[in-house]
Amino acid sequence: MCRGLSRLYPAGSAGAEALATGGAASAEGPGRSGPLQDETLGVASVPSQWRGVQGIRRETKSCQTARIATAEAAAQTWKHVDAEVQTEAPVPVGVLPASQYDGPRLAAFLRRVEAMVIRELNKNWQSHAFDGFEVNWTEQQPTVTCLHTLGYPPAQGQGLHVTSVSWNTTGSVVACAYGRLDDGDWSTLKSFVCAWNLDRRGLNPQQPSAVVEVPSAVMCLAFHPTQPSHVAGGLYSGEVLVWDMSHPEDPLLWRTGLTDDTHTDPVYQVVWLPEPRHSHRFQVLSAATDGKVLLWQGLGAGQLQLTDGFALVVQQLPRNTKLRKPPRGETEVGATAVAFSSFDPSLFVLGTEGGFPLKCSLAAEEAALTRRPSSVPLRAPAQLIFSPHGGPIYSVSCSPFHRNLFLSAGTDGHIHLYSMLQAQPLASLQLSHKYLFAVRWSPVRPLVFAAASGEGDVQLFDLQKSSQKPTVSIKQTQNESPVYCLEFNHQQTQLLAAGDAEGTVKVWQLSTEFTEQGPRETEDLEQLAAEVAT
Repeated sequence: MCRGLSRLYPAGSAGAEALATGGAASAEGPGRSGPLQDETLGVASVPSQWRGVQGIRRETKSCQTARIATAEAAAQTWKHVDAEVQTEAPVPVGVLPASQYDGPRLAAFLRRVEAMVIRELNKNWQSHAFDGFEVNWTEQQPTVTCLHTLGYPPAQGQGLHVTSVSWNTTGSVVACAYGRLDDGDWSTLKSFVCAWNLDRRGLNPQQPSAVVEVPSAVMCLAFHPTQPSHVAGGLYSGEVLVWDMSHPEDPLLWRTGLTDDTHTDPVYQVVWLPEPRHSHRFQVLSAATDGKVLLWQGLGAGQLQLTDGFALVVQQLPRNTKLRKPPRGETEVGATAVAFSSFDPSLFVLGTEGGFPLKCSLAAEEAALTRRPSSVPLRAPAQLIFSPHGGPIYSVSCSPFHRNLFLSAGTDGHIHLYSMLQAQPLASLQLSHKYLFAVRWSPVRPLVFAAASGEGDVQLFDLQKSSQKPTVSIKQTQNESPVYCLEFNHQQTQLLAAGDAEGTVKVWQLSTEFTEQGPRETEDLEQLAAEVAT
């Protein structure tokens, strides 16, 4: 008990002493120790202040995050529409009784309006308001622009020229022949035939779609009229070959080989012609400077077989113009160009080394006076000789809109416009002071033609605007390298391809003025031919 008290009262204090003595002072007085006695006292309690203090100090705290945004949305996945269509109530189809037809009134009405209807129909028939009008849904093209510049670097690296270009029957593929027109050795010069599909995605102008290696310079090309991948070519060696460009690993279909029938001089033009009795089958015509024009038919064995032929001999030419008398032994007339009439499949024009065009016929029956060996009898085709150019003719082209008109281009830099009916040219245009290598009529404009010059230009003529100077002159090459060949695209008529001495083929997009026929243009061409011819 004393231990507990000592915690509350310090030792020696009066409180502690009073508790020990029961509250009475000791008789002995202060400082004296009295006897200790046991005594039971009441419980001393001290109320706890801890809970009260803690209750006062208690705090309430909270923590709040960023305000949470909420939203409500609704989506409708289908839409409902109601619609109604009401037709008239169906009426049963039946034949009206004869009594309900009013024949006399109908006949009277027709008689009353007949004269007026006939009068209006005659007025419409005689009107020229829409002559030559054709609906054209294509976008108007105001200028001539270059769409593609194509080339094959290995051929260009050898200094080869583009000697010929041709479009296939779909109008989407253009092919070119590599060779040389100025010089060349056919025994050593390797060459190429290249084709580009312009509709193919990712066209690489320096990487043709197909390449064929040829052992001799290729002088001319012509795509098959119906087979898009078949192309015929004439070589500097005198051979004629046909390739299938869809099989570049083994493209050769047929070849003439080196036989007695083969040309002995370079072949300058090849043309596909339908067989007389089988219009769906075609044969190849070749013209060369050895004076022969030959027709070939492909065989299954890979050979081109000679089926018909013609020979040009000076002694058998018509005598309507004076020619230089040939030296002894030189009687052949070299053919350098050929063009067939669009109106008579047997009629064709030949350009010659002597500079004079020849009107010829496949139906000619006179035997040719030649001693050269041939497996088939050769005939003399010439019917009319025209007044000559001042040098060899490189190109001829028959009008697709007039049966008697054709153009010729020569080394004298002139374009001559001829009629099949007379020897003298209807018109003569000097386009260049150098050679002219190609001329082509437009397939869609009767009065438009294009020419390729030795000064590096492609010239477009519109005779409706001027008969003396080109409407547009396009600079194909910057260093005036010659342009050797050109061809219109007969399917995509706004395209014109031209090849040059730099080994490039440029595809030009023609302006609308060269692709849309004007009113009465065909009549103007007829009038031009008739007026000048008289």
